[in-house]
Amino acid sequence: MAQFLFRPKRKIRPPRFDNPYKEDGKALVSIVKGNNILEMMREAVSLLGGFEKIGIKGKTVLVKPNVVSGEPHPATTNPEVVRAAVKLLKEHGASRIIVGDMSAMLTLSTKRNMTRTGIKRAAEEEGAEVVYFEDYDWVEVELPGAKYISRVYVTEWIYNVDRVINLPVIKTHRSASYSICLKNFIGATHLKFRPYLIDSAHWEELIAEMNIAYHPHLNIVDGTRIMIEGGPWEGTSSDTNLIIASGDRIAADIAGLKIIKDFGRWKMVVEKDVWEQKQIKRALELGLGAGRGEIKVIEK
Repeated sequence: MAQFLFRPKRKIRPPRFDNPYKEDGKALVSIVKGNNILEMMREAVSLLGGFEKIGIKGKTVLVKPNVVSGEPHPATTNPEVVRAAVKLLKEHGASRIIVGDMSAMLTLSTKRNMTRTGIKRAAEEEGAEVVYFEDYDWVEVELPGAKYISRVYVTEWIYNVDRVINLPVIKTHRSASYSICLKNFIGATHLKFRPYLIDSAHWEELIAEMNIAYHPHLNIVDGTRIMIEGGPWEGTSSDTNLIIASGDRIAADIAGLKIIKDFGRWKMVVEKDVWEQKQIKRALELGLGAGRGEIKVIEK
């Protein structure tokens, strides 16, 4: 109950960040297949232009995986993907690395879930600090341009670091159609602002609008094993053995959606064009990323 009664100590307007991972005005998305997660991730980021584009050296970095529950991936981000991300950030000179999230209302505590999934161990073995957002303060963020919500409480960690790396997994979702980059931000918001409590008829639009509150510096998407039907807690999965990277949330989500769509199992994705997904359409209306014809995909 204390989570619902809490009020944040400060208010801010959302910060802006321009995606540096572009070529000829188009947002770059890399898709790398293989079996060595560390090398796949290294290659995926390198194809975009490298970590140097966002100036990791000497910076404090927050890595935000999907830890919605204590279930193994693909319900949650693969701990070995978390391990690889921390390792690469250290290699590129990050001075401090924090891995943090907050699980869904019915599955708290996050500490238990991070332990059960192996994410806590993987992060700490590579020298990262692990934080559980419910243990820390919140920031009230205005959402200019939003239609369904005017403000949101966001974990202070998003604004107390120099760089944010979004580390979602690709999966289907019974209420939000799918969950990749845009949806992963919900784990950084206060429980009272979860979409199912605000307006269950506009889950997907709310997800997009809440993303006004921040701009990740880089999205690295876990496609080692993805959920192709059901979700978010459990469902049919398939080994796809890939990593997606992009500086653009919409572009990365489009790439992940196309992979789900190719399996032909989840009607909420299969029966409409990927650009017609409500999360995508609303995010585009809000100017949160690249639109149709504004993305360049590099596959390896």
